[in-house]
Amino acid sequence: MARLVDETILIVGASSGIGAQVARDVAGHGNRLVIVARRAAELAAVAADVRAAGSACLDIVADALDPEAAAAVVARTVAEFGAVDVALLNVGQGPDMSMAEARVEDIARMMALNYDVTVHYLVPLIAQLRRQGGGLIAQTNSLAGLMGIPRQGPYSAAKAAVRILIDAARVELAPAGIRFTSLYPGFVATARVSADGLPKPFQISQEQAARHVVRALRREPADASFPWTTSALVRVLRALPVPVSGPLLRKLAR
Repeated sequence: MARLVDETILIVGASSGIGAQVARDVAGHGNRLVIVARRAAELAAVAADVRAAGSACLDIVADALDPEAAAAVVARTVAEFGAVDVALLNVGQGPDMSMAEARVEDIARMMALNYDVTVHYLVPLIAQLRRQGGGLIAQTNSLAGLMGIPRQGPYSAAKAAVRILIDAARVELAPAGIRFTSLYPGFVATARVSADGLPKPFQISQEQAARHVVRALRREPADASFPWTTSALVRVLRALPVPVSGPLLRKLAR
């Protein structure tokens, strides 16, 4: 179990939203942070907060769509701090996308922004954690990855693909001491999703979401879904027969 004390913690997607708040929440306690994102100014602001809280912090500007850049981030983390104890892959996005209007390239782009970006970090992290004898990889998925959500079909599909990949890796790599936690948030009030036009039942703040994430990083469940209200709604919808769940989902998506 990760204590989140005297740990080297890599957070990918840390310039804003959940990732930035998690970085602030785990700062101090002897932890060493490596935070990564594309936006340099925003990332630097988060790094300043982390250092002010007492943690060494390396902020790296990198695009998760570039597999070479992702591998370089892992290598630089190890060069700077010697190991990766905890990695949080907080990457991906899912704008409103109607299947009646989606183009092939739109759907492919959605897969790249959610599946490919995870794989680009997952492969070098697995290699590093095997060398060092273990560690924790956490990945921010979505409750939308558990079922096809209207107006988020391509996003749901990409997150479902990541879910299956992580589930397989968890079983396969357990003997190597590599642990996996999949995080399934519902609607979170981040700047990115504030104007996407989708209904957001039971939405929580990014501060609340970050607290759920930090708790999961400490406890390391295989799956952590939150908040309980949205999680319960998804469980009910998945249990219902399609002729019943379909009309309900259409109503929720209006």
